[in-house]
Amino acid sequence: MTHEQIEDIERSLRRVADMVKQKGRVILSQFPITPPQFVALQWLKEKGDMTIGELSTSMYLAFSTTTDLIDRMEKSELVARVKDANDRRVVRIHLLEKGKTIIHEVIVKRQDYLEDILADFSQDQVDTLEKSLNLLQDHMKTVKNKKST
Repeated sequence: MTHEQIEDIERSLRRVADMVKQKGRVILSQFPITPPQFVALQWLKEKGDMTIGELSTSMYLAFSTTTDLIDRMEKSELVARVKDANDRRVVRIHLLEKGKTIIHEVIVKRQDYLEDILADFSQDQVDTLEKSLNLLQDHMKTVKNKKST
């Protein structure tokens, strides 16, 4: 591979990510949550109940910023603070039904958008794209895990 190929791939990935992010914000504007709240809800949906510290680390936000975010989400009945069953001193953030519903609806709209974009691709192109993205993601995770140990 050449340096020019690497530049092209990096640029293409960045542009695709930016376009998906912009479309995601347009979709999100139809819902009563902010982009950071959406990210927090996604983490909770994927990982289950988390402490504010775990969530702030995952989101790369300051603890105080995450606390403010959770306060607003709790007032909107998207999440609730619950005591840990094993250690009553630990408070976990729990995703409520309203939060689950909003996440589901947003993700369906995002998937509809992607389906519309991919409608012009052949099945082979979609299969190749899926395999290539999965391979890239898996390799990036492997490299990240090797470097962090």
